[in-house]
Amino acid sequence: MAIIDITVIPVGTGTPSVSEYVAEIQRVLRQYEGRIKYQLTPMSTLIEGDLKLLIEVVQEIHEVPFQKGLQRVCTNIRIDDRRDKENTMERKLQAVQAKL
Repeated sequence: MAIIDITVIPVGTGTPSVSEYVAEIQRVLRQYEGRIKYQLTPMSTLIEGDLKLLIEVVQEIHEVPFQKGLQRVCTNIRIDDRRDKENTMERKLQAVQAKL
């Protein structure tokens, strides 16, 4: 199980607001419910699941601003792929909370 932190940055929107694009990305992620977990944060979106599927999801949400007419998109991703034990968003948070 992998966790990806992804930020899609639409370039050339004509306004500083990108919430329209973020909302559309969340609609795309809804189509994957039951196969991945995802969490919107104020600065990015976290997605969790099988790495192969997550890479497909990354490609699909990277395309969202292009589908809305933009000509340039920058996407940042960080992948946490732990193979020695189950890696979930909840377990990572619980591990920190247990140490507080």
